[in-house]
Amino acid sequence: QVQLVESGGGLVQAGGSLRLSCTASGLSFSSYNMGWFRQAPGKERELVAAIRWSGKSTYYGASLRERFTISRNDGANTVYLDMSNLKPEDTAVYFCKADAPPGSGDSDYWGQGTQVTVSS
Repeated sequence: QVQLVESGGGLVQAGGSLRLSCTASGLSFSSYNMGWFRQAPGKERELVAAIRWSGKSTYYGASLRERFTISRNDGANTVYLDMSNLKPEDTAVYFCKADAPPGSGDSDYWGQGTQVTVSS
């Protein structure tokens, strides 16, 4: 059974920092591209950051590269999202996603989400 478990969310003041973690089990983690998404109330889910299976390429949503950093530790089956200089508009539920390798026939998987609330 595949599980993605996010942690590290919470309440933080504007300008503060958080590190989110997503630990996977039940899949070949090092083969999966991993991503962080977020969804604020009343809004569509949006891509925050992604990292390829090799760890050599990363992608960030608009205007987030300056404040957010995605990384992975394949030995720990974990992907991280370091967030700094947080703003109230970063308030959302943050989800991690495991994208199956193309052509593998494997499924994509989502975590259950972790709430991040930034107070002004």
